[in-house]
Amino acid sequence: MEKRSAGLLMFRRRDAELEVFLVHPGGPFWGKKDAGAWMIPKGEYTDGELPLDAARREFHEETGFGASGEFIDLGTVRQAGGKLVSVWAFEGDCDPDKLTSNLCMLEWPPHSGHMIEIPEVDRGAWYALAVAKSSILKSQQPFLDVLSARVLKR
Repeated sequence: MEKRSAGLLMFRRRDAELEVFLVHPGGPFWGKKDAGAWMIPKGEYTDGELPLDAARREFHEETGFGASGEFIDLGTVRQAGGKLVSVWAFEGDCDPDKLTSNLCMLEWPPHSGHMIEIPEVDRGAWYALAVAKSSILKSQQPFLDVLSARVLKR
């Protein structure tokens, strides 16, 4: 069975421009990476769990923030590793300094058998849409285009 993830992209309007809230993955692999490393809060789900429910759960687990309001379906893309990712957008606001992420275990260094505990997300930030395109994982860039088309035409 293919791996599937679902996520939420929070957006807000500032000075007639859209901004999106992205998160930076935690852990030593991502520690010094910036451009092209930021992502939409998301996570895997299993059969029997509705993707939007999983997206809301994962958003809260990775950021500590709730998600409510109208959810705009941004579609599904296949990431470079083959995982299918479905994303919804919602309008909201948060203070990135108040982000709290759940913790997870990671084998580090790889294949060493040594496990360390890391935050799934180490920080979050608001990005203007144009800047977000160079900051976000390449495979998630299409979601920004869909968001722009769906929200700006309203």
